[in-house]
Amino acid sequence: MLVTRAVAVGLSLVTVAKVITSAERMSSSQLLGKKLQRLRGVPGCDPSRVNDLLLLQPDTDCSDSSGKSGNKHVVFFHGDIQNFEEEMAQQPEGAQWLSWSLEQVALILSRRFPDSHIWVVRASRMYLHKFSCYSNFVESNMFGAPEHSPYAADIGAFSHLRALLSNGMKRVKLPNPLQPAKGADSIPAGFSLVLVGFSKGCVVLNQMVYELPGALLDPRMSAFIKHISDMYWLDGGHPGGSKTWVTDKQVLKELAASGVSIHAHVTPYEVCDPMRAWMGREHRQFIKTLEEFGACPSNKLHFEDDPPSIENHFRVILEF
Repeated sequence: MLVTRAVAVGLSLVTVAKVITSAERMSSSQLLGKKLQRLRGVPGCDPSRVNDLLLLQPDTDCSDSSGKSGNKHVVFFHGDIQNFEEEMAQQPEGAQWLSWSLEQVALILSRRFPDSHIWVVRASRMYLHKFSCYSNFVESNMFGAPEHSPYAADIGAFSHLRALLSNGMKRVKLPNPLQPAKGADSIPAGFSLVLVGFSKGCVVLNQMVYELPGALLDPRMSAFIKHISDMYWLDGGHPGGSKTWVTDKQVLKELAASGVSIHAHVTPYEVCDPMRAWMGREHRQFIKTLEEFGACPSNKLHFEDDPPSIENHFRVILEF
C-alpha cells in the first residue's frame, strides 16, 4: 500500500529531507560505532523460522550503579519499503526513503528510549523488495496482509518474539538474558518490554492481541506477557480489506484488563483516506471498545491540519 500510493503522491527525497537532513542522518559505519549490532538469521520458536535483528544498546551512562546495562527493551516492527540501509539504496523506490532505514529508526528510538536496548525486527520476507511480510509471526499472503488466529502454544507471535529475544541476547552476550519459555523464574530481574509497530508492522501487535486470551492461560507465556509495559500502534495499515485495527470485543477486553499501556498514534494518511474508509472506522472502534472496558488508551491524530502524505506517515516515528 505504501509503495503504490507513494507514486501517486509523488514525494521525493527533497521532501523527506525536510524532516531528517542528510547531515543529520548517520551513516551505517557511524551507527555501528554506536553499539549497533546486526544479527543475521536469529532463530525463533522454530529453528527454521529466523529473522534478522538490529540491536542498539544504550549508552554506558544509562547503566545502573553496578556498571551493567539495565534490562529495558524496546522492539520495533517496521513497515513497507524499510530495510537495511544498503539494501534500500540499491532499489530505486527504496533509495529515496533512506532517512527511514532500519538503522536510522534504531537511532530515532534510542533518543526516544535512551535507557533501553532497541531491537528492530526485520520482516522475514520483502516481496518485490517493497512489501514487508511477517509470516513468522502471523500467517500472511505475499503482500503481507495477515490472517489472524488465536493462541497456539510454541508457534505464535508471542512465542516467536520471546525466542528471538532470548537467542539474540545470548548471541551478543548480554548480561541476564531472557531464558527460553519456562515460567516466571525464566524472566531476568528488572526485565521490561515495550512493543512498537509502524504501518505494516502493526500486524504483529494485532496478532498478539488475538493471542492474548489464550496466552495468558499458559503459565509459560503469561509470565513473559506481564512484563510488557506498553504497546504502540503507529499509523497501522496493510493491503487487506479489513482488520487493520483489532475490533473483536472479547480479545480487546483481555487487552484492557492486561495492565499494558496502550498508545495509538495515527495520521490522515491512514485513517482519513476515503478510499479506505474502514481503517478510520476500525481505529475509532478500537479506541472506543478499550475505553468501554475501562482502559485509558492514549490516542493522537498527528498532522491533522496537513493534507495526507507519506512524509507525515513516516514522521509519526519521530513524533509519537
